[in-house]
Formats: sequence, structure tokens, C-alpha cells
Amino acid sequence: MADQKSDLREQVRAAYAAAAVEVTQGGTACCGSASVEIDENFGAGLYAAADREGLPVEALAASLGCGNPLGVAELHEGERVLDLGSGGGIDVLLSARRVGASGKAYGLDMTEEMLALALDNARKAGAANVEFLKGTIEAVPLPAGTVDVVISNCVINLSVDKPAVFAEMFRVLAPGGRIGISDVVADDHITADQRAERGDYVGCIAGALSFTEYREGLEAAGFTDVEVTATHAVADGMHSAIVRAVKPVSAVTGATTSTSLPVVAAGACCGGTSSCR
Repeated sequence: MADQKSDLREQVRAAYAAAAVEVTQGGTACCGSASVEIDENFGAGLYAAADREGLPVEALAASLGCGNPLGVAELHEGERVLDLGSGGGIDVLLSARRVGASGKAYGLDMTEEMLALALDNARKAGAANVEFLKGTIEAVPLPAGTVDVVISNCVINLSVDKPAVFAEMFRVLAPGGRIGISDVVADDHITADQRAERGDYVGCIAGALSFTEYREGLEAAGFTDVEVTATHAVADGMHSAIVRAVKPVSAVTGATTSTSLPVVAAGACCGGTSSCR
């Protein structure tokens, strides 16, 4: 099981490393054409034109998410934000705009190539209040209580240890902090095998939790006011969804825990019906 988890994580890393290289060579990430374009059905196309304005074209091309977490998180001036699986940095750069000079936006990614692309995009955008970190979303390299908001765009479904991700989000949030996430979620009656049939692991669908699993996982980590709301279908019985939850003001931040969920079969990038950052 440990070897299978490592294999899946390496598969995800390799796929997104290839996506970053594709963008730096003038293409679009993963399944794109030879030119930088905006697809209105996923990625940068899910952001308002006003948000896209002024961003480096490479940040737009590297966006592979299934939603717009900035529309969920409702960021405010002076807040500290962490983006799990920050990819080319589009959500970090947009977060930095919204929290202003008195706030800060962190991006976390395990892929060297994506981190290099994100750093270059931050330089082009002139963003001074951002910081990119190398690491996994199951073991965030930040102290407890560091941030006010955790965002993520279609990345948590790729984790091989989702309870660890939920526990880490809870740990790094300050009491009273919140999450605003876009992710792929399955109907409760869709089995793990059926999720695997609908799309490959790197394509997001195979690793998706059900609505009930998502809610119960966040509640087990200590979150309250949990909401998991579908926005649009990505496959039969599979949905892009927005996820909100709050860390109680009275919460005591604990250590990271890790309880593995079942691992499903892996596939190759672009084999499914959905592409995620």
C-alpha cells in the first residue's frame, strides 16, 4: 500500500511537472494545444475577465482547476492565505491582490517545475506579498495557526491521504479561520471503482471523495459549518463543488494525523474527462 501511494504521488508530480514544462515552452498545461489559449469550461476560463487582466499569460495557461476558490473564500484586506497545490500561481497572485500589502499569500506545491513557473509569474506580476513553498499538502511546512484562510483548486482529490490533508488544514489555520475550496466530489452512491472507471487519477475523478465522505472527513478533523455544494457536472455522478468550513474560535490546534483512505487505480494524464491543476 505504501509503495502504491508513492507511485501515485510520483505520477501526479510527473504529470504536473510536464504541464509546467509545456507552459514554459509556449503551450497550455496537460492537454492544451500548441498555443496559449483560455478554455471557458475549465482552468482560467472559470475566472472573471477582470481577474485575469494583468496576470502573466503563463499563469493563465497553467491553470487547470475545476472552479474558482477566490469566489468561495471571500478574502479580505490583511488576511493570510494558503493555496494548497498552487501550480503556476494564479490563485496565489489573485489572493495577493485581494489581501493587499498588509496581507500575505502562500503557495504550496511539491513540483519543482511548477514552483519555478510560479516564482517567475510572481516576478512578472510584481507581487511582493507572496511566498511559494515546496512540500506536500499532507505535511504543510508552516507552523500551526499561520493562516486565516486555506484555499485549493481541484487538488485535494489527488491526495493519497485526504484525512492528513484535512488535519493539516485545521492545524495551519488560526482559530476562527476558514477554508474555501473547489474540488471534484462524487455522488454518495458512486463507488471507488466507478470513480476510477470515469476518469484517471491525475485527471481528478478517480481520487474524488463522495459528498458524505467529504463532510465527515472535515468534521472528523475538527471543522464546523461544513458545506459541500455542487456547481456543475464533470462526469456521470461526479461534480465540481465548492467546499466551505470553519475552524472554531475555541479550537486547540493539534498535531498532524494520517489515516489513509482506499487507494484507487492510477491512469495517465489526460485520460479522463477532467483536467485539474
